[in-house]
Amino acid sequence: MRSLRQPGPESPVRVESFAVRGRRIAYSLRAGETLNQALTGPLAEAGLACGAIRFEDALLDPFAFVVPHPAPDASHVAYFSPTRRPARGGEVEVACATFGWRDGAPFVHCHGAWNSADGGGGHALPLDSIVARAGVAVAWGTAQARIAVEPDAETNFPLFRPRAVPAPITGADRARLVVARVRPNQDLGPALAEVCRRHGIARAALRGSLGSLIGARFADGRAVDDIATEVMVLEGEVTQEGARIEMLVVDMQGAVHRGWLAPEGNPVCITFEAMLEEI
Repeated sequence: MRSLRQPGPESPVRVESFAVRGRRIAYSLRAGETLNQALTGPLAEAGLACGAIRFEDALLDPFAFVVPHPAPDASHVAYFSPTRRPARGGEVEVACATFGWRDGAPFVHCHGAWNSADGGGGHALPLDSIVARAGVAVAWGTAQARIAVEPDAETNFPLFRPRAVPAPITGADRARLVVARVRPNQDLGPALAEVCRRHGIARAALRGSLGSLIGARFADGRAVDDIATEVMVLEGEVTQEGARIEMLVVDMQGAVHRGWLAPEGNPVCITFEAMLEEI
């Protein structure tokens, strides 16, 4: 299987996961706010500490995003392109975001597909993008785990890391969720199946999950051979035996690929942030 030598020491824990109780929240993005404010505001107001979000049909203008890019030096295995700022903004078809915290404030990590003059998908910059037309969002969140940006010695990036936190379960917390992070060079499907085995979950849906892969291998034989791709889950189901994942994959040229991943052979590049809901 493909792998990359990261610049720092390998962490002994390759998959972090926390089983929690949480809830599903549907809301509209508020026009005039930054993408970060519009996505995180309703969740923070609901008392949630982290979550996974999927949203559609929003117009972002101004809009800023990046796509994966070769690293300029040996301090990283891959990096980001120069920022793209399409003159007419971008109309989001579908996107996923992880809700967490950076420097004590709510923050999102967001990947998606959009129509813009400068490319069809990638990694949105949520503080530099404004919601010009409200879109619809649904989130799966919890107060029993917190995701926050921390320095990551292995990859030399600041990354979201989940941790369990003490919090009461309310009557609204009817969903059994698992908040997880998969580290570099772990085969994504088998890693998520291990999460289900670890927490005794027979079947789970992937909700609002995103990250990066070393290229991509699809079940129909197609391949993306770039060393880094930005990805988000369109649809996914995980059992203790494996995973079926329909993935949106953005390559280093900014081109968007979609399809069901091969069950094995899709290693994580930098990180993969997963929210599993027991079904």
